[in-house]
Amino acid sequence: MSPFSLPPGIEIFERGWLSANNILLYGDGDVSLVDTGYCAHQHLTLDLVNNALQKHDLFSLNKIINTHLHSDHCGGNAMLFKAYHPEIYIPAAEAPAVSCWDEDLLSYRNLGQECPRFSHTHVLLPGSEVVLGLYPWQVLAAPGHDPHSIMLYQADHQVLISADALWEDGFGVIFPEMWGESGFEEVAHTLDLIESLTISLVIPGHGNPFTNTTEALKVARSRLDYLASDKDRNARHGAKVLLKYKLLEWRSMEMKRVREWIANTPALMHAAHQLNMESEEMAIWLPQALVKAHAARIEKEQFINID
Repeated sequence: MSPFSLPPGIEIFERGWLSANNILLYGDGDVSLVDTGYCAHQHLTLDLVNNALQKHDLFSLNKIINTHLHSDHCGGNAMLFKAYHPEIYIPAAEAPAVSCWDEDLLSYRNLGQECPRFSHTHVLLPGSEVVLGLYPWQVLAAPGHDPHSIMLYQADHQVLISADALWEDGFGVIFPEMWGESGFEEVAHTLDLIESLTISLVIPGHGNPFTNTTEALKVARSRLDYLASDKDRNARHGAKVLLKYKLLEWRSMEMKRVREWIANTPALMHAAHQLNMESEEMAIWLPQALVKAHAARIEKEQFINID
């Protein structure tokens, strides 16, 4: 990991893959948290916030900012709201779905994931600014991984909160392509936008913060070319990521229930259709694909995670 220093008033809670990284921004009477992790980790998220507030002699959490509404980025919203009653900011395009809590539009049912219901108080419009802690942050559109995702850019300190638009070794799954919508072109445009910025530090949604944006963009573009050259490749990759993510939550699960979850997850059935598989074939192939990748093992009809 490249050495980096954070501007005053910023603390990163670096999480694993089940929960996205959380960024605490504090100062001048405002305490804000960018992204809140997965619901299975919501008690840990609350503990992290409580401990940080005590450490910095802060009294409460004023704002939650969600870069997008995949469950690993907003699963702690409900618990943190119960504890602190912060304002909750979400991408503007997600407001209708949140207001009526449409789990199909919000992707939870489609991706086979869970998220406790929450309400929002404000929306984030690309091209606008939002003050978080000590600094104003530009809101930037970042479609591709999710059509409505945003990034946050602090120009004075040249810090980019990139969510899942750019990691040090790639980016998040291009989900829209798995069900026949456009995503590859949007990822390319988002990478071009990132390249146009002057950046000293990237805080990604998963993985370590990093400083070598040029190299990360090179890796990301190579990855995009690899996936976009074969839509079936992207479908296989996305399917494996979805099951691995669920297995991180389960840790271990009966194979019967694993096969049922696969058959009942619409995104995986879209992938099966794209790959010319029947649902039963997908339910057999997908766990074996994780076993082959040394990401899981099967013992006595138990599907077991390998870290």
